Amino acid sequence: MRNHDYFMSLAIEEAKVASKNNEVPVGAIIVANNNVVSSGHNLSIENSDPTSHAEINALRNASKIINNYRMPDYSIYVTLEPCMMCYGALVHARVSEIFFGAYDKKTGCCGSCLNPLNFKFLNHQPKITGGIMEKECADILKNFFRARRD
Repeated sequence: MRNHDYFMSLAIEEAKVASKNNEVPVGAIIVANNNVVSSGHNLSIENSDPTSHAEINALRNASKIINNYRMPDYSIYVTLEPCMMCYGALVHARVSEIFFGAYDKKTGCCGSCLNPLNFKFLNHQPKITGGIMEKECADILKNFFRARRD
């Protein structure tokens, strides 16, 4: 059985692809039955699309592959805590578990800024685990923004 570090390392590779393309380095992997179904990274600049976050792109890719917009037995690994938009998309897709690396103190919607445990009105609540390979995920973002400031 593959572990969380394995899948997060794949998400980190996606983040590196985004970074090489001057996109904010966030990567995501969709997993089912311990196998990678799809991947995605930020493409907002390339696509001129504010919704083209890593999670959204991974969901779009998975939906095409499985020919369904619902993913109740699927998990996502993402290098940065999902924002409100991405969390909403994951809820609509019925993703069962969200695993993320770095916490986002500015826009994180999985405990940092908003706590989904308070969203009792939602008809689906994914299980959330943060801090997987947190340092590695945070360092990619810090290095990216540091290089842009220099």
